[in-house]
This record gives sequence, structure tokens and C-alpha cells, in this order.
Amino acid sequence: MREIRRFQGASNRAPRPLAQLYLWYSRPMLDTAKKPDTRERILELAEAAVLAKGFASTSIEELIAGAGISKSGFFYHFKDKGELAEAMMERYLVQDKAVLDEIFRRADELNDDPLHGLLVALKLFAEMLGNLPDAHPGCLAASFCYQDQLFKKKIRDMNADGLLRWRKRFRERLDRIAEKYPPRGPVDLEALSDMAASNVEGGLILGRVLKDVTILPRQIMLYRELVRATFLPAA
Repeated sequence: MREIRRFQGASNRAPRPLAQLYLWYSRPMLDTAKKPDTRERILELAEAAVLAKGFASTSIEELIAGAGISKSGFFYHFKDKGELAEAMMERYLVQDKAVLDEIFRRADELNDDPLHGLLVALKLFAEMLGNLPDAHPGCLAASFCYQDQLFKKKIRDMNADGLLRWRKRFRERLDRIAEKYPPRGPVDLEALSDMAASNVEGGLILGRVLKDVTILPRQIMLYRELVRATFLPAA
């Protein structure tokens, strides 16, 4: 319970920027006080539209109308819809990395033990998701995956690299944990690493279909308990 006590002791003092960073990552910030520049505004509108109805159904015309710009204003920033898709994926990957970097940085500050640090990180992640003011709108990577025939190879490769980055991040953590806490039984550490991403994507789908915002954070907490049970001896 060491990581829980340390986390709880710091929870009330947690700075707001982490939650704000997650909102930046997880949903288009269409109502912020600081007006974004035109390019960022187009990307925000495009992300909201793609998450709502898919890339194929998102038109340049609706983005132009939403951003309040001319057609030439759109093409000043993006030569075509394919270039827009690439910029959207690049933006998503930058934001995704920034969120996970911050979560793990804070978790490592709270507990430098490899296992308990990961448990803290997963709890931070679950709590951030559980505290979102609205249901999570979905994942751009998943949306692009479902319509990958629309995108050139570079964009598909960017999407795959994003998931491989999740695998690498969690696998490195699990390898360090396994050195200190040998697993209680045979375990495929790469599959356990991939389960982090599959839990998030599956939780997003279930939460959206069943209209239950608690599913995703609960899935992350269940993954957390699986990690704990894999490495810690039974009490």
C-alpha cells in the first residue's frame, strides 16, 4: 500500500496543469479563452469532426465555415486533405507523448520503485480520465485506423509508430519491474505492455457505446491490479 499512501498524501496538492494537459490531449479545445491561431483552430475543428463522424465524412468546406476563413485561407495552411490528416496525426502524437511523459514524471517523483511508480502512474491516469468534465470523445489513432485505406503510407506508419511507442514505454517499465520483482508465473511482458493501449482503446469504445464514462478509468485500474498481481506475492 506504500504507493497508495504516498499518492494520496500528494493528491490534494497536485497542480492543475496535469489535468489541463490531458484536456489538451483528449478533446478539441474549442472554447478556450485564448483564441488559437488559424492553423490550430482548423486542426481542432478537424479533430472534433473526425472523432464525431470519421475522416471521410469531414469536409474542407465545413472546416472553412467553422474557422470563419476563406478557402484560400485553408489552403494557405494545408495544400489538401491529405496534408491536413498528416498534421492531425502529428499533433495527436505530440500531445499523447506529452501527457504520458508528464504522468510518468510525476509518478516517478512520488515513488522511485519501478513497480510502485508504475502503479502510481496508472492511478494518476485513471483519475485524470475519471475527472474529465465530459465523456472522452474518442481516439484519433483508432479513428484513422478504421479508415486507413484513406491515408497514405506515411500516415499509417505514424499511427503504428505511436502504438509502438506505447509498447516500448510500458515494456521498459515492466522489464525493470521484473528484474526487482520476478513474476509470480510465466508472463508475456510484451503482451502485458500492449494491454495498456488495448485497455484504453477498448475502454473508449465500451464507454462510448454504453454511455458510461466510468468504464475507461475502471479498465485502467483493473489493468493496474493485474500488474500488481503479476509481480507482488499474494498477501
